[in-house]
Amino acid sequence: MSEKSKADGEQKLEADGEQKLKNKEYMKELRNLQSKLCLLQEWVKAKGLRVVIVFEGRDAAGKGGAIKALTERLSPRVFRVVALPAPSDREKSQLYVQRYIQHFPAKGEVVIFDRSWYNRAGVEYVLGFCTPEEHDRFLELCPGVERHIVNNGIQLIKIWLESSEQEQKRRFEARIDDPLRQWKLSPVDLLSRSRWFDYSRARDLMLNATDTKEAPWYILRSDDKKRARLNCLAHILNLLPYKAVPREKVKMPKRSMKGAYDDQASLKGRKFVAEKY
Repeated sequence: MSEKSKADGEQKLEADGEQKLKNKEYMKELRNLQSKLCLLQEWVKAKGLRVVIVFEGRDAAGKGGAIKALTERLSPRVFRVVALPAPSDREKSQLYVQRYIQHFPAKGEVVIFDRSWYNRAGVEYVLGFCTPEEHDRFLELCPGVERHIVNNGIQLIKIWLESSEQEQKRRFEARIDDPLRQWKLSPVDLLSRSRWFDYSRARDLMLNATDTKEAPWYILRSDDKKRARLNCLAHILNLLPYKAVPREKVKMPKRSMKGAYDDQASLKGRKFVAEKY
C-alpha cells in the first residue's frame, strides 16, 4: 500500500474520533482470541458440533483478512474454508443451493463460506447473472431453506462486512498501486465501484428478506480492518459457547537407537534446494 493511502486511512480514523490500533496491541489481542479459538476447536470436535459461518460483504470489505485471522491457527480439517469459483454449466443446471450444501459440515466441523449462496442476492442480481424472477424466488425461499438447516442441528452464523464508500475507494486505489495486490482487482470489482448504490439496494433487499430469528445477519463495521478482525473473532466465540476439553499431558518419547545409522551421510549426492538466504 502507498504511503499516501496509509495516511488517508489514518486521517479518516482521526476524523471519526477513533485512533488507529497499534500493531503491538492488535497482535496481543489477536493471539488471545486465537488461543480461545483453539479451545473452541477442541470443543467442536469433542461435542460433534456442526457449524456454518457465512462471510458476505462488498468487494474490498475485508472478508479475506477476517477469515485468515479466524483460521490461521486452526486445523483446516476442523475449520474448513470454502470459496467456490463461478459455477460450471453442469452446476448451473442444478438446484441453486445444491453446490453449496454438498460442502456442509459433518460432526466436529466448522465450514466457512467466503461468499455463499448469497451471491444470488448480490453480484448475480446487480450484474444480471440471474433474472429478476430468479432473484425474487431466492429471497422468497432462502429463509425456509435456512430454517431447515438450523432445525437439523447446524448452527448458522451470517456476517456482513460493511465498509464505507470512501474506504472501498482507498483500498481499490491501494490495489492498483501495489503489485502484490493487483490480482485482487478484477473487472467485477471495478463494476462494484460504479454501481455502489445498486449494491446498496441489493443489500437492503437481502437483509429485509433473510434477516430472520432462526438465521440472523450480524453487521460488522470493517473500515478499520484490525478492529473488525478482533470484533469478528470475539463475536464468533460469543455465539459458540465452549469449555476447555481436558487433554492428557504430552510426553516426548525417547528416540530408539535400534537400527541406528548415519542418516545424513545417506543423503550425499542428492539434489538440494540452493540456500540463498
